Amino acid sequence: MASARPENTDNRRGLDRRVTIPGDFALTGGQALPALEIAYETYGDLNADASNAILICHALTMDQYVAGHNPRTGKPGWWPRLVGPGKPIDPDRHFIICSNVLGGCNGTTGPGNVNPLTNQHYAMTFPVITIRDMVNAQAALLDHLGIETLAAVVGGSMGGMQALDWAVAHPHRVRSVVAIATAARHSAQNIAFHEVGRQAIMADPNWSGGAYPLDKQPVAGLAVARMAAHITYLSEEGLTEKFGRRLQDRDTPGSPQPGFGFDAEFQVESYLRHQGLSFTQRFDANSYLYITRAMDYFDLGAPHDGVLAKAFAGTKTRFALVSFTSDWLYPTAESRRIVRALNAAGAAVSFVELESPFGHDAFLLDAPEMIRVVDGFLRAGT
Repeated sequence: MASARPENTDNRRGLDRRVTIPGDFALTGGQALPALEIAYETYGDLNADASNAILICHALTMDQYVAGHNPRTGKPGWWPRLVGPGKPIDPDRHFIICSNVLGGCNGTTGPGNVNPLTNQHYAMTFPVITIRDMVNAQAALLDHLGIETLAAVVGGSMGGMQALDWAVAHPHRVRSVVAIATAARHSAQNIAFHEVGRQAIMADPNWSGGAYPLDKQPVAGLAVARMAAHITYLSEEGLTEKFGRRLQDRDTPGSPQPGFGFDAEFQVESYLRHQGLSFTQRFDANSYLYITRAMDYFDLGAPHDGVLAKAFAGTKTRFALVSFTSDWLYPTAESRRIVRALNAAGAAVSFVELESPFGHDAFLLDAPEMIRVVDGFLRAGT
């Protein structure tokens, strides 16, 4: 294992880094990448015995900028309620790592990178990847950083899948796992939503079989894919409260009237179109195809005769699971299934279902009870 002790001159500031992992990187599907570059951010300092490292795994459309300024969007980090000074994951106490996932489009090797064997962009020649491949890439990054054991792996949604898989793929390297709003396998419904998004991208004439130039990307298809997915992140209660059936304001006196056309008549339509368009400015369409497919393949119990408890057999890792009442993308039943499997495996596990009207996105929004649960769990394990 390489020794590369990272240090920050200011342990509250994130450091944006790139590292190239030497040698071929083997993939679950039997292929290998001839080169692996990983983009990551760190916050805080690694202590003398390298025991205070926490890995944060991001969701589908996020990136490594969990708490630092994103140079591409100009926006602050995506999890400021959980990560930062005085927060449950604190750079004054922890050495925090967050990397862009394998297949991503923010610096880690993905379909937008150049294949060193051909000097051409991978595009759709990029190998199909899995959540396990993402986790193994993170493990290679930790080897580079000289970190053998993680105090915790924390993630929500797809990040929660990675956190759970860490405890299965590298059980001796993880002391604690926090998995929020997630599942141990992708449901048929979730696969179906992903397929709608992928077909929208591939039906865009600009997709060109994945070989699109930077100045002519399939933005229309990617925007529709984002719109469809974004609906699944919300809840009916939240959408009704925020938008209802209200029409867009019009330049006519009195109450807005229907335009009897196909512009964005309703406020919710305008909101979704904005979400779709803004997404295309920060995400790559081919990365969306590959990452959603990796999520679809995810099934922790499949290699163990479909018995999820067998995946966790003998684990010494502590687990905390959190779900939300209005999350219909990864409903509480999915978390309970994981808890039952962990109980059957004799693992130390705690679980809480929290009230929230915000749907799946609740883990990113104002959820003070979640903050208290995560803080208490992490402090109990140190």
